Amino acid sequence: RIVVVKRLIRKRVGAPVAVQCYVDNSPPPPPREAVAPAGIRDRGAGRPTKRDRRDMERLRGMGGPTGATDGRAGGR
Repeated sequence: RIVVVKRLIRKRVGAPVAVQCYVDNSPPPPPREAVAPAGIRDRGAGRPTKRDRRDMERLRGMGGPTGATDGRAGGR
């Protein structure tokens, strides 16, 4: 932030008074990237199962190790 102080204050004051004592020369923040909305589930569908969650993470590109094809760890 780039702030120019116009006047010093000796004690704490409210925000409306404080705004009169400085000039904010900060550049505007960069535009935010559009965030994809979270997956919407049907009403009454409940929580996603572990399998559903893993599928959603895989679609979003956040999937973990992809060693096993059926999702099970061991070969039992």
